Amino acid sequence: GEDFKPFTPEKAKEIVLSLQQPAVFCNMVGDWPAQHWNVKYLSAMLDGKTIQFRLGLKTVDLVPQFETSCSYVEATLEEFLAWSCGQPSCLSGPFSCYDYSKYWAYADYKYIARIFEDKPEIFQDVRWSDFGFPGRSGKESTLWIGSEGANTPCHLDSYGCNLVLQVQGRKRWHLFPPGDTSFLYPTRIPYEESSVFSKVNIANPDLKRFPEFRNSTAHVVTLSPGQVLLVPRHWWHYVESIDPVTVSINSWIELDADHEARVEEAITRMLVCAVKSAENPSDGDLWLNPTEVEATSHEINLQYLNKAVSAYLKCQETSVPGQACSSSTGAKQRTNASCKRKRREVGCEPESGTLLTQECDFPTPKAEEMQKIPFGPHLIQVLPQSHKTSVIGTVAVESAGGDLLHENEGEHFRKLHCKRKRLLTSNDCETAAHQMDSDCGPCTSQTALFTNDLLDCLVNPRVISLVAQLLLERMR
Repeated sequence: GEDFKPFTPEKAKEIVLSLQQPAVFCNMVGDWPAQHWNVKYLSAMLDGKTIQFRLGLKTVDLVPQFETSCSYVEATLEEFLAWSCGQPSCLSGPFSCYDYSKYWAYADYKYIARIFEDKPEIFQDVRWSDFGFPGRSGKESTLWIGSEGANTPCHLDSYGCNLVLQVQGRKRWHLFPPGDTSFLYPTRIPYEESSVFSKVNIANPDLKRFPEFRNSTAHVVTLSPGQVLLVPRHWWHYVESIDPVTVSINSWIELDADHEARVEEAITRMLVCAVKSAENPSDGDLWLNPTEVEATSHEINLQYLNKAVSAYLKCQETSVPGQACSSSTGAKQRTNASCKRKRREVGCEPESGTLLTQECDFPTPKAEEMQKIPFGPHLIQVLPQSHKTSVIGTVAVESAGGDLLHENEGEHFRKLHCKRKRLLTSNDCETAAHQMDSDCGPCTSQTALFTNDLLDCLVNPRVISLVAQLLLERMR
């Protein structure tokens, strides 16, 4: 029945905080009212309120389609549904410049507490208490609504772990372990406080520019309605909607393990803002992600750094002797919710996020440790591609919550994106809205260096980790 749950809240929390590989929970949310949050229901609840949609081309280039190269419109969910269904009413609406066959739309990172601020009773439809986090509801969660092809560029979240409930439609997740960081060519441009992006377009990798990507190991899963994906701390992910309309709800679980990394993120902010702010604005380099309102001053960035260092030292004082507060194992969940992309959200004070610590901080769990995890029909491990069948296609795992697909995606992506590549844009308002940054393409000279090349070295995770350690040693 709907009330049956295979794991107690205590056991679910233990799994969430200890498992360092992605996994899917099944049969845990059957009685959640949020299971009925499809787009039609949400449209009725919003009652004509507009939200922002990000629009991108379905054609896939060798360069990731970062948010700085997307277009944005304000629209109601009713208008979004009409557009995604190809209704004639869209000829004069906010989506009128965007042909559905050529574009996708994504209302991403929408904080439920903000868009439903006049309907706080709806927060209780989301019950993360079933996963061992009492008091965590829709108020601490984020809503994602997209059309087919809507995607998030490959990135890692700088802090915490992530629980994602699929409500409507399916999404395909490509996840990479923290140890693959160097193979994914991390960059902080475009800069966002709590995200480290990959230079590689996972859907169509440029192996000439990024040959080490061949050494990465993707863990691929298709998430279906009713399933909850655990994205462990610092796992890279590229996510794409594969059905006409998708709805997801997630919550970032902040961890005490993030304290040292907050110091690293504060250092990164200081360096990126100082170097990029010194450039000529006329260069047209869109280095700030749209989620960042403006480049913060050196004085404010120094305040961030001091707050992060103070929080780290306070954590060290209260931690168990001999056990570092930033240890990735056995970390305790903090009571306050993570506020990713907090600078855009009302009521979220800007505070330092985190950056990836050394890659070796997250070893693959030992065999005996993995045996203690109760994998089975209710908790399905997301396996690396190399461990799957060599037959091109899909391997379905049956569960009451729907089919969970561990897939060999290489052939799927090749066929899908070759087809998309043939789509051409002819509308003037389409082509004008999607000019890529001049420095995103292949370098015209093998010897010319640019500011972003220097920054990629200065704020490389390994460099920042060393700087943070030296800085913290001075404070002890």
